[in-house]
Amino acid sequence: MKQQTTSTNKFQFLDDILTQSQINSLTLNPQKTMMTSFVELGNLITEETTDTDLINTLCYTLEIIVNAQLKNFPENIFWDFDFMVSSMLNLALAAQEGGVAFLEAFGQKMVCLTEMFGIQNEIRFRYVHDFIYGFDWARWVQKDSAIRAGIEPFSLYFLDYLLAKGKEILQRIDQGQSQSYNLCATGFRNPFIFSREPEDEYLLLTHLAEKQLIPVPAWNWHAIPVWNQPFQEMRQQLAVKLKIQPNTH
Repeated sequence: MKQQTTSTNKFQFLDDILTQSQINSLTLNPQKTMMTSFVELGNLITEETTDTDLINTLCYTLEIIVNAQLKNFPENIFWDFDFMVSSMLNLALAAQEGGVAFLEAFGQKMVCLTEMFGIQNEIRFRYVHDFIYGFDWARWVQKDSAIRAGIEPFSLYFLDYLLAKGKEILQRIDQGQSQSYNLCATGFRNPFIFSREPEDEYLLLTHLAEKQLIPVPAWNWHAIPVWNQPFQEMRQQLAVKLKIQPNTH
């Protein structure tokens, strides 16, 4: 019991960070309004392991990820962490003695990714949604499904791909070679053909979630990621159906 109490206190600190940041911690879960608390996630973690080093490292890793997201994506809307935490834990446990090292590497890569794509850098995306809910992962798997279908959305391998992609985008922006990454009037970059202003993003993603068209239901601890649907096309079609305005640079 002492182990679970200690862990819960640690994860309460993460909830406090979000509360102090005064963000509206929304979820894409059609059955709920607010994200699963880190205290609740902490309880799920301690049901799976009592390894103090692993729990402490996982908590610290989440702390640096949350702080990085708040700093680099202050206008982010949806804050589901369930499946990410579940994946982190399962991959760490699978690594056995290397579990702590895995979590440390995961945290470093996630922070680098967040800093690279957020408002502190030249890419200046507005939300973490495409990373967390698997849109980029599904598109990547579809390009070579025979090899990539078994690679998880939060594996270090896929994070390395995203980091390489980010460097490529930065190079294209620097060289003025990508019209799709031009800055919008709001100061953010939107490579999509439809608006991603907050009210439009909320409308589109909540409808996608209701229709089960989210590749990674990140609000579900036991989510089963899906890559073999035309998520990009369905997203664009739904944007038109919902009469979301076109993107303008």
